[in-house]
Amino acid sequence: MSRASKLTLAGTSLVAAGIVVFVHYSQQVEKAAMHAGVIRDIEQQKVKQERLADFQMQKALEQEFRKIQSVHDGAEVVGQKDKEV
Repeated sequence: MSRASKLTLAGTSLVAAGIVVFVHYSQQVEKAAMHAGVIRDIEQQKVKQERLADFQMQKALEQEFRKIQSVHDGAEVVGQKDKEV
């Protein structure tokens, strides 16, 4: 083989190996990013479930307090005062 053909073979081999390494690295980075997205989504779902549980607890407490206490809107009280005057 001539010197030019050896250099061409070596150059193309190095370029091909570089491309393979780059693609492999790129896939690892993408996989890590996708995994981080999944973890973030799971955390967001946990937070959403906690907020929903808090909301439901507050709603149940409100209903319980409404049974015990009579709650009036401010507009109703003002309207009653105007009628009394």
